[in-house]
Amino acid sequence: MIDLGLASPRAQTRVVVAMSGGVDSSVTAALLKEAGYDTVGVTLQLYDHGAAVQRRGACCAGADIRDARSAAAAIGIPHFVLDFEARFRDAVIASFADAYVNGETPVPCVTCNETVKFTDLVAVARDLGADAMATGHYVRRVAGAGGPELHRAADASRDQSYFLFSMTRPQLDFVHFPLGDLPKRETRTLAARFGLAVADKPDSQDICFVPDGRYGDIVRRVRADAAAPGEIVDMEGRVLGRHEGIANYTIGQRRGLDLKTAGQALYVVRLEPGTRRVVVGPREALVRRDFAVRRVNWLCDAPPAETPMAVLARVRSTRPPVEATVVADGAGGARVTIHGGEAGIAPGQACVFYAPDGGGRVLGGGSIARPEAPLADAGRDSQPCLTGRPGAP
Repeated sequence: MIDLGLASPRAQTRVVVAMSGGVDSSVTAALLKEAGYDTVGVTLQLYDHGAAVQRRGACCAGADIRDARSAAAAIGIPHFVLDFEARFRDAVIASFADAYVNGETPVPCVTCNETVKFTDLVAVARDLGADAMATGHYVRRVAGAGGPELHRAADASRDQSYFLFSMTRPQLDFVHFPLGDLPKRETRTLAARFGLAVADKPDSQDICFVPDGRYGDIVRRVRADAAAPGEIVDMEGRVLGRHEGIANYTIGQRRGLDLKTAGQALYVVRLEPGTRRVVVGPREALVRRDFAVRRVNWLCDAPPAETPMAVLARVRSTRPPVEATVVADGAGGARVTIHGGEAGIAPGQACVFYAPDGGGRVLGGGSIARPEAPLADAGRDSQPCLTGRPGAP
């Protein structure tokens, strides 16, 4: 049975659950209700309801709102739908489009978590008198000497810690993740036991506001200049072709270049928004060891400026953490050195730092900067963390 470890009696402890209409958040709400908590479901409407109904499989769309309402009714808890369409458009979709036009590869789920879900929704939960908030994310919240710590999920195949590194310490103190110790198959088994209609509902595969994965359509709709043409050049500056907007390209991309290069495999190695050039080269040109990160959020005490800290770093959600060293600059940014190098490190992607002991604790992270981008930005809350060499006990 779920125990959030709060001081008040469960019947007097209100927990707001962020319900997306999927199986994970629905089971989270059911588990908390079963455990005796005063459970309230909240769903965010992020799109025009009429249009959203047509996008099956996109979280927070019209069909998902109906699924969340149905799940709340089956569980026997109150349920509220909040109109966050304007906020989501300004904070997430516009930021997403701007990043692509600027030659970056954004992670909109990080932006959404940082703004809509763990800033705005937490504020709503407090306004509803909640003592805590819960979500269906697969991460673990572990009690530590300096307060709650964020750890990778027990089921590595479902781990979502990469998308949650930007949580602040007060947010982590307030938000709980009841599914962090469960494999997905057990979540679906629980959904069937609770009689939830979403027990067999497929997981969402695409970015929620990008139907069919065609992100270029969204970017061009928001930013008219996204289709500005330019040159495709090799690393020596020789023109190999033309393109219809750098927003259509990402670092490491090979397909869709449509270049005649005598059979040589070429990849996008750099995007230059100022000149509107797409720079291509061989695969080995994608490998980098050193790069800067900006807007670093530490979920531990930030190391002293210019003092190397050993970490395991993760530069994409689909890649495992690897041995690295982080050096904070004292102004909100840091430099990262990947010991073995990584291919396709893209500006705008997140770089997340984990404890070097392999235990899965998230120490923080930031956004990978363009080489010319300034590192300074506002700092965040922090708490004690681990240091040491990778692999140390």
